[in-house]
Amino acid sequence: NEGALQGYTPQIAETIAFIRDGGSNLHPVERSYLGNLLPTVETAIHLQCASGRDTLSLLNEGVKRVVGVDISDVMIDNARQTSTALNAAAEWVRCDILDTPHELDGTADLVYTGRGALCWMQDLQGWARVIARLLKPGGYFSVFDDHPANWLFDAEKSTDTYVYSGLNYFETCISGMGWPSTYIGELEIPIEKQGRKYERLWTLSQIFQAVTQAGLSVIHFGEHPDPYWELFPHLQPELQGKIPLTFSLLARKV
Repeated sequence: NEGALQGYTPQIAETIAFIRDGGSNLHPVERSYLGNLLPTVETAIHLQCASGRDTLSLLNEGVKRVVGVDISDVMIDNARQTSTALNAAAEWVRCDILDTPHELDGTADLVYTGRGALCWMQDLQGWARVIARLLKPGGYFSVFDDHPANWLFDAEKSTDTYVYSGLNYFETCISGMGWPSTYIGELEIPIEKQGRKYERLWTLSQIFQAVTQAGLSVIHFGEHPDPYWELFPHLQPELQGKIPLTFSLLARKV
């Protein structure tokens, strides 16, 4: 009830109510290849878990226990508040993904990530090695994320034209200030007071090779016209459903 949620920020209160009511952020694309797997998972580790909404959704999908890992103190604090209010079977670790504690090695039936996660990684091989060491033998790795081809088009154009961004698909690493309104909404914090961000375009082949070189066997790889957020709000109707907006990958540790 509303009284029980007093004292939490509106975002945390909304997430508590959402999860408590059985809600799930699992995308239909993910459900198409994870739906039968999730109820068999004892422990899922979510890398780059943010405030834990997606992580806790896994519990409502049948996972028995979740561990969320993120570099942000604020996000991990939000996640802890949420899971404490829900008395959820969840643990939270605040660290760089590449420094994920070795105490978690070999504990995951599923390592889960995505939804805008990969662009923040600067060492994809190191990232894949962390995934491999966290998994139990026979464990699964799942990622559902933006298709890297999206970088080639300008999401902020206010016209109905799909415009080339000028970026190089094979060699793009950018640093900047501020966030696109399509991603995070309108912030009241001036750009000059926001932290600098560093993003990297990883091609599909680089992602595939990093995962396989870490010793995982890819059993599903898909490209989808389905978005998980409104990346291109001005996309022409005739192009909707005809261009890749997301990709999915499921791999297994042999």
